[in-house]
Amino acid sequence: MNNHKNQNIKIFVTGPSGAGKTTFIRSISQSEVLTTDVPCTNAKGKKETTVAMDYGSLNLDRYSIHLFGSPGQDRFDFTWDILRQGALGVIMLVGGHDPEQLPLLKKMHDKFLTELTIPYILGVTHQDLAEVWTPAEVADYLEIDPFLCVGINALDENSATDVLVRLFEIIEKEIEG
Repeated sequence: MNNHKNQNIKIFVTGPSGAGKTTFIRSISQSEVLTTDVPCTNAKGKKETTVAMDYGSLNLDRYSIHLFGSPGQDRFDFTWDILRQGALGVIMLVGGHDPEQLPLLKKMHDKFLTELTIPYILGVTHQDLAEVWTPAEVADYLEIDPFLCVGINALDENSATDVLVRLFEIIEKEIEG
């Protein structure tokens, strides 16, 4: 029997609107997901958009992981600093199908990862569609190590778990030195 108490870990999930943050959290969370979605008024075909945060949790090995998802619209950027406080890692998502997301992704990347150093991984969603930006192309756009950028199907629990496990590998490397 495992007598070790679960360690609470906060993970910040962020990215532009339409990247798949809410879907990612819904796919991987073992608890009921709390969302602040409202009907979307833009013409991009999204039915809902997050206006404050998403929250889900899961247990992975000896960790109790708490996922805090941010709104992706620039007008809600005041919530980003609040939601990332205390996070051990960041999962950034971007829709590979929508090149209009890349400038905001660059702004978010620079804000979160130059202001404070925190382990992160970037997931490029919608890789099942034709004519999408690949993880390597997004890594090149951001001028980051391609190891930090992976394709993800936000609808698939296994794919979402793989991204979380990759983030934990990065976190462990940082801790070890």
